[in-house]
Amino acid sequence: MSSVYLTIVVFLFVLAVFDLMVGVSNDAVNFLSPAVGAKVTKFRTIIIVAAVGVFIGATASNGMMEIARNGILHPSMFTIKEVMFIFLAAMISDVILLDIFNNLGLPTSTTVSMVFELLGATAAFSLLKIVGSDGALTLGDLMNTEKALGMILAIFVSVAIAFFFGTLLQYISRLVFTFTYKKNLKYKIGIFGGVCTTAIVYFMLFKGMSGMTFITPEVKDYINANTCSILGLVFLGSTLLMQLLYFLKVNVFKILVLMGTFSLAMAFAGNDLVNFIGVPLAGYSSYVDYMASGSADPDSFLMTSLNGPAHTPLIFLLAAGGIMVYALATSKKARNVIKTSVDLGRQTEGDEMFGSSRIARVLVRHSNNCGRTLEKLIPKKFQQWVETRFNNEEAVIRDGAAFDEIRATINLVVAGLLIALGTSLKLPLSTTYVTFMVAMGSSLADRAWGRESAVYRVTGVVSVIGGWFVTAGAAFILSFLIAMLLHLGGFIAACVLMVLAIYILIRSNRRFAKKKQEETGDILYNKMMISNDKNEVLDLLSQHIIKTQSDFLGYIDTTFTQVVDGFTRENLSLLRKAEDGMRRTREELKSGRRKEMAGLRRIDPAAAMEKNTWFHLGRNACEEILYCVRRIADPCLEHVDNNFIPLTESQKIQFKPLCEQVHKMIVETGEAIRSGSDERVDELRREGSALKSSLEKARDAQLLRMQIGKENISVGYLYVNILQEMRELTSSLRHLLRASKGFRQ
Repeated sequence: MSSVYLTIVVFLFVLAVFDLMVGVSNDAVNFLSPAVGAKVTKFRTIIIVAAVGVFIGATASNGMMEIARNGILHPSMFTIKEVMFIFLAAMISDVILLDIFNNLGLPTSTTVSMVFELLGATAAFSLLKIVGSDGALTLGDLMNTEKALGMILAIFVSVAIAFFFGTLLQYISRLVFTFTYKKNLKYKIGIFGGVCTTAIVYFMLFKGMSGMTFITPEVKDYINANTCSILGLVFLGSTLLMQLLYFLKVNVFKILVLMGTFSLAMAFAGNDLVNFIGVPLAGYSSYVDYMASGSADPDSFLMTSLNGPAHTPLIFLLAAGGIMVYALATSKKARNVIKTSVDLGRQTEGDEMFGSSRIARVLVRHSNNCGRTLEKLIPKKFQQWVETRFNNEEAVIRDGAAFDEIRATINLVVAGLLIALGTSLKLPLSTTYVTFMVAMGSSLADRAWGRESAVYRVTGVVSVIGGWFVTAGAAFILSFLIAMLLHLGGFIAACVLMVLAIYILIRSNRRFAKKKQEETGDILYNKMMISNDKNEVLDLLSQHIIKTQSDFLGYIDTTFTQVVDGFTRENLSLLRKAEDGMRRTREELKSGRRKEMAGLRRIDPAAAMEKNTWFHLGRNACEEILYCVRRIADPCLEHVDNNFIPLTESQKIQFKPLCEQVHKMIVETGEAIRSGSDERVDELRREGSALKSSLEKARDAQLLRMQIGKENISVGYLYVNILQEMRELTSSLRHLLRASKGFRQ
C-alpha cells in the first residue's frame, strides 16, 4: 500500500512542476506589465530583475504552506487515504481546469483555482463522513470553515481594495507630478523616491522575512523591536540618495520601477508559491508521517501531524524558485500574457480587443451621469486647477510605451504592498487579481478610459473579473466531482484520472504549439506597436492587412459554400454552423480594424492621409462582404427551418454555375491580394464586372418568371434575394481589389 501512496506523491510533484511552469508563464508575468508597459529598459533586463526577485521570494513562502496543510480541512479528522485523495482531486482538477480555460480563452487565477479545488474536494469527503456518522459530525468539525471563509473573502475583497488604492494613489500622484512630470521633479523626486523605497523595504523585508529559513530568531526580534528607527533611517537615506541621483542626471523612475518589479516578483513568489507546491508538499509530509508509523492501516491512520506548522526543507523552496526562474526566462508566452493588462491600461487608444458589452455601456453611461452631477457640486476654480494637472496633451510617454513611468511606479508599489500584506497575514491574495485591478484603477485615475475607449476597457475588465468568478465555481464543482469519483472508484479511479491528466498535459502542449503557428497576425501587430521606425511600421501594417484580408476571404469562401450547400441540400446544420461563425467573424473584423487603425497612427502623417482612404475602403468592403453572406444565410436558414418548397430543378441548373463563379472570384481575390500583382487585380476586376452582369440577367429572368406566375412566390423571392446579394458580394470584392492595389501604391 505504501508504494501506491508514493506513486501519488510523485505524481503530485510532477503536476507541481507543470503548475510552476504554467503559472509563471500565465500569472507571474503580470508583475512585468508596468515595466514593460512603460518601456523603462530592455525586456531582457526586466526579466533578469524579476527572476532575482522570484528566486529570493521563493525562500520566504514557508509559512504559506500551512494553507494546504490545515487552512481548509481539519487533518486530524481525515485518514491518510482521504487526505491523499483530496490532494489528488485538487491537483487533477487544476490541470483539467487550466486546459479548459486556456482552450476557451477565458482568464483564470491559480490562487482562486487551488483554494476552491481544495474546498471542493474537502467538502466531498466531509459530506461522506457526515452521512456515515449519522449526524454525529458537522461540517465545522471537518473543515476549517472560519479560516476558509477568511481566505475567500480576502481573495475577492482584494479586488475592490486594489482598485480603490490604485485609483486613489495614482490620482494623488498625478496631481503632484502632472503628465509633464519631468519638468517638476527638482523638489519632489527625492521624497517620492524615499516613500516608495521605504514602503518596499518595509513590506518586502520586515513582513516577508518571517518565513525565510536562514534568518535567525534573534535577528527577527531585533528588527521587530527597532522597526520605526530602521524605517526612519531607510526613508532619510533613500530620500537623499534619490535626490542625489536626480542631480547626477540618473532616471530615478527607472530605478523605482525596477525596484518595484523586483519587490512584486518577490511578493509573487512568497505568496503564490503555495498554489504550486503547497499541495504536493502536504502530500509528501503525509506520506513521510505514514511511513514513520510503520505502515499502519490507511483507513484508520489519521493525519494529526498536519496540524503542526510547515517546515519545508530549503532544498524544495530553492528547487521551486529555480523552476520558476527558468520558466520566466524561457517562456515564449511572457510577452503575450502581459498584453491584456497593458492594452486595457494604455494611455492612448489601442486595438480594444474586448469589444463592447451591454453591462459596460450601462456602467459607462451611469458613470458619465454621476460625473456631470459631481461637476455641479465642485467649485469651478478647483476643477480648472485639476484640469491643468491632468493635461495629457503634453504627456511624456516613450515611443511604443502604453503609459508613463509615474503610473508604472504606482502600479508596482501599490500591488507589491498589498500582496506582501496578504503574505504576512497568511492570506492567499491572488497576484493576478491585485496587479490587474491596481493597473485598472490607476488607468482610470489617469483618464486613460476616454469616451472613445471606455466601453471597450470596461468590457475587458468585466470579462476578466467574470472569468475569475467562473474559475471559483468551476474549480469547486470539478474537484468535488473528482473527489466523489475517487471515493467510489478507489485506486483504480485514481490511476485512470492520473493517466487522463497526463494526456491533457501532452494535448495542451501540442495545442499551444499549433496555436503559436496561427498567431502571425498578433506577432505583426506587436512588432508594429513596438517599432519606432515609421517605414518599418508601414511595412508591418501592410503585411498585417494582407494577412487579415486573405484569411477573411478564406473564411468567406468556406461560409459561402456552407450556405449554398445547406440551402440547396436543405441541410439545416450547415446553415446554423455558418450563422454562428459569422457572429464571431464580425467581432474579429472590428478587432482587426482597431489594430490596423492604431498602426496607421504610427506611420508618417503625409503617407497616412493617402493610405487612410484605401484602408477604410478595404475594411468597408470586407464588412459589406460579410453582410452580403449573412443576408443570404438568414433567409435561407428560415426557409429551410420552416420546410418551405426548395428550388426547382431549372433554378438549380441556373444557380449552380453562378455559385461556382462567385466561389472562384472569392478564392482568386484572396490569391491576388497575397501576391500583390496589379495586373491580376485589374484582370479580376474585369471578370467581376462580367459576373455582375450575369447575376443581373439571372435576377431579371427570375423576376420575369415570377411576374407571369410560373414560380412559387416564397422560393422565388428568396432566389431573387440570393442573386441580388451575390451581385453585391461581387461588387464588394471588386472594391476590395481596388483598395488593396491603392494601399500598396
